[in-house]
Amino acid sequence: MKSSISESVTHHLQAYFDDLQGEDPANMYEMVLGVVEKPMLEVVMLRAAGNQSKAAQWLGVNRNTLRKKLLQYGMAD
Repeated sequence: MKSSISESVTHHLQAYFDDLQGEDPANMYEMVLGVVEKPMLEVVMLRAAGNQSKAAQWLGVNRNTLRKKLLQYGMAD
């Protein structure tokens, strides 16, 4: 049975804490967003055949917000 995205993230965050060997983590929010956001945008844009309006709707964000994110990751036309 396939793991859910949530289970996968939980598993990898647990492994991240284990790898720290007791040290305190830093900037976890930005780290996780940076790791997850770009691949999510890549998959959604591929599935939406490059249609930003459709992708924005699927993601539940404004099209301008999506455009800014695509520019941020060098994914805009």
